[in-house]
Amino acid sequence: MISPMAIRNNSPRPDWLKVRLPGGESYFRLKKLVNEQRLNTVCQDARCPNIGECWGAGTATFMILGEVCTRACRFCAVKTGRPPEYDLEEPRRVAEAIKTLNLRYAVITSVDRDDLQDGGASIFAETVRRTHEACPGIRLEVLIPDFRGSISALRTVAEARPEVVAHNVETVPRLYPVARAGSRYRRSLDHLRNAKSFGIEIRTKSSIMLGLGEERSEVLEVLNDLRAAGVDIVTLGQYLQPTREHLPVERYYTPAEFDEFRDYARSLGFMYVASGPLVRSSYRAEKAMQGDEASN
Repeated sequence: MISPMAIRNNSPRPDWLKVRLPGGESYFRLKKLVNEQRLNTVCQDARCPNIGECWGAGTATFMILGEVCTRACRFCAVKTGRPPEYDLEEPRRVAEAIKTLNLRYAVITSVDRDDLQDGGASIFAETVRRTHEACPGIRLEVLIPDFRGSISALRTVAEARPEVVAHNVETVPRLYPVARAGSRYRRSLDHLRNAKSFGIEIRTKSSIMLGLGEERSEVLEVLNDLRAAGVDIVTLGQYLQPTREHLPVERYYTPAEFDEFRDYARSLGFMYVASGPLVRSSYRAEKAMQGDEASN
């Protein structure tokens, strides 16, 4: 049974949420490459707390289709507004960067591009194809928008054959009007379910943030919904307020509580579960494909 959440927002940020400042040879090498290739990473744009650890290990989540999102989720630090024209050479530059880094596993995500007819699906597919061609043997995870429920856009991405298709539900259905304006919980579930409907061998993945005011029962219900939709991999992490203009943290969950959510998710039959205060959707993403288990 999941124990009561006791640490509320009026408490100081707990010690387990403190991270070291980024540094090290691999971190600065990757930062230099990202800047030279004019690439965007969700690590920087979303202010991920794990940037030091992941970049220090030589891994990153590349964000394509620019750095301006057409939606304005109130938990997200990515810029919102009217995006400029996207760069048709970006798939090539991302593939070259991944090759230069000699990665075996890479994550590719994007902002929402509701201004594009296919939501950017064709650029996702081209990036996957070019990276597979440039880096034989690499495994690719794509963290995609909902494409406003477009089956044809989803098929375009799936047919490029990434190893993992991820789409984050982010929070519980009740909080969607507050946290995810423009998104729909059921549409996201259908998106994950449909990713496996094309006869292509693909693993699916989703992520939940905790701390926006959800109830325990609602989190358990989302986990059940994800498993019923055939999702293979799930991650749970603590929401951290990017700026004062974003939604406040309603609760800080303890590491023990994250362990309990992990154990419940495992009991549902997920292939891999990562659950911990600093876990993010792409954190240690390669471990899920290796069959390893991680709780943080």
